[in-house]
Amino acid sequence: MKDFAAYPSLNAKTVFVTGGASGIGAEIVAAFAAQGARVGFVDRDAGSAAVVLAGLAGNHAFARCDLRDIQALKAAFADLEERLGKAQVLVNNAARDDRHDWREVTPDYWDERMATNLRHMFFAIQAVAPGMIGAGGGSIINMGSNSWWEGGGGFAAYTTAKAAVHGLTRTMARDLGDHRIRVNTVVPGWIMTKRQEELWVTPDALARQLDRQCLPDPIDPVYVARMVLFLASDDAAMCSGNNFMVEGGSI
Repeated sequence: MKDFAAYPSLNAKTVFVTGGASGIGAEIVAAFAAQGARVGFVDRDAGSAAVVLAGLAGNHAFARCDLRDIQALKAAFADLEERLGKAQVLVNNAARDDRHDWREVTPDYWDERMATNLRHMFFAIQAVAPGMIGAGGGSIINMGSNSWWEGGGGFAAYTTAKAAVHGLTRTMARDLGDHRIRVNTVVPGWIMTKRQEELWVTPDALARQLDRQCLPDPIDPVYVARMVLFLASDDAAMCSGNNFMVEGGSI
């Protein structure tokens, strides 16, 4: 077990996380809870969310919603706010990296991929930013992806959405910076979540990935969560509008 840092500035803060019921999101929820934060998270999977909640100590909350439905997202955030208070930290984590053949993509599928991987991030920011402004500041962390940096193929709609996250981060950092709201992107590499291991991690694929990394080890989701904690904390008070890589030095 690593001897990880504690961030006193996160104690008792209210944190909202999207896609918090599994994978990287569940790791982020657990990491904030361990810092003494009040964590509210949204997801479609109520069963997995119940498992996550059962493993947490403290005052936390879950609201079920499909993030492709923006009105449902706003209602879920309003529910979490009523139970936990206004968000001081937002982690826009939810995404789905389904593979697809570019020749078979339809306009409807493209639009659905944007709704799944990009659109909700902006509207989540829109929902929480007024409360952060009223509080005098906050931290927003958007989840990017190393897939488009590396020129990964086989999921063009996903990589396009993830590339756009960086533009969203940059412009919102500018628009919200005068209110001392920091906006950053965390850029994971190939993270060994259960979903990845079940669907795409084969010995050959993993060997190729490790050969691209400067560091020789597979990347556990915990390291993405640790970067998110840092960016949410007062230790990162002068960090905004930038990308923070967690990809093992993948080149």
